[in-house]
Amino acid sequence: MSGVATGGAGAQRVYSRLAGGRHGRGPGRRPRSGDGVGVKVLVLHAQYAEQGGEDAVVASEVALLTAGGHSVETILTSNRGALEAGRWQTLGLLWRAPFDRRIHDRVREICRRVRPDVAHVHNVWFSLSPSVHAACHAEGVATVQTLHNFRLLCVGGSLFRDGRPCETCVGRDLAPGVLHRCYRGSWVLSLLMARMIHRNRSRGTWATDVDAFVALTESSRRLFLRAGLDERLVVVKPNFVEDPGPVSPPGEGALYVGRLSPEKGLDTLLDAWHRVPDATLTVAGDGPCRAALESRAASLGPGRVRFVGRLDRPGCQQALRRSAVVVLPSLWHEGFPRVLVEAFSSGRAVVASRLGALAELVVDGSTGLLFEPGAADELAARAGELCRDRARAGRMGLAARAEYEGLYTPRANLAQLEAIYCHAVERFRRRSGLP
Repeated sequence: MSGVATGGAGAQRVYSRLAGGRHGRGPGRRPRSGDGVGVKVLVLHAQYAEQGGEDAVVASEVALLTAGGHSVETILTSNRGALEAGRWQTLGLLWRAPFDRRIHDRVREICRRVRPDVAHVHNVWFSLSPSVHAACHAEGVATVQTLHNFRLLCVGGSLFRDGRPCETCVGRDLAPGVLHRCYRGSWVLSLLMARMIHRNRSRGTWATDVDAFVALTESSRRLFLRAGLDERLVVVKPNFVEDPGPVSPPGEGALYVGRLSPEKGLDTLLDAWHRVPDATLTVAGDGPCRAALESRAASLGPGRVRFVGRLDRPGCQQALRRSAVVVLPSLWHEGFPRVLVEAFSSGRAVVASRLGALAELVVDGSTGLLFEPGAADELAARAGELCRDRARAGRMGLAARAEYEGLYTPRANLAQLEAIYCHAVERFRRRSGLP
């Protein structure tokens, strides 16, 4: 299958089969959290054309599982160039996307060779396909699906339209997403996307071919339950980051880390910074709005706003140490911004929009401050307050660090993953009538 790479994440295979091995086509071993028995995991992910947070999360989880004594094999495809190919190639890709038979057959072959206990699926659009779930089940492999975004609910995948959150299609017909051309501004592409979502709903992919769903936050879980997912199958597991070490005192100014695109609220942030004359703003990231944002920022005066481009993790940690506060002015439903847990791990308070996951993750007045989405005056007041009062920013940063230590460490995340895999395998056994 063109574009598919498979490989082991670790050299040492530490897992062993329980007595009796496989029973027919069923999974051979029940994973048990903390029992010292490694699990064999097949990770499937279609990488994005522009590397983003989901790709980083997948890589981190693969490394975490391997370090935890589990054996990991990966099926990675790339979307780079897939939708920028010729018109007919793009249409063909989207036409096959609901159930790509070639992908299905190739994944079955890999399952027969690798013999995993559980398959953990991340992004399947577009160079993979939801057919991977059926392929794994056909070979007796339980499946777990992480819900990184809202592609199951929304033609555009973002629950964002005309500059604000949109839940029109959640649990309903997808026609509005087609009429509003929510996917890439194209009626034809939106129709094909709606067809893909509808076909898998009708086929029962999410009801019969997935044994556990992983939502990143409780607010995200509620949205998926509204759309009809079985509440018994949807569990919450947040993202994590490695511990960066001791917390340093707050630095100066505010830091934004993320994609420079309309839904991220950067226009609101620059409007707010006109009202915070005594603090600097560092913007880390890249995206389609960068040139326009740099032009706007120039009006604030030299040195007030610095654009530093995309940072690797060491660069991000250095930027966090230099800042007093992190700002997340999003206008849309975030999944689980990796920068938020990076900020918490580094002992930095977060000023964020009071919207969806952000309102759930940031405890207002404790680990940070919240403001109404799009409210530049309120954002200026909240961020300016913490930039000026670094003692208060430091206290909030310590509370954020405590939140990290309690919820977002690698150790906690590994235990959650192991429990989810155990749940998925047991459920698949019951569904299949296996002992």
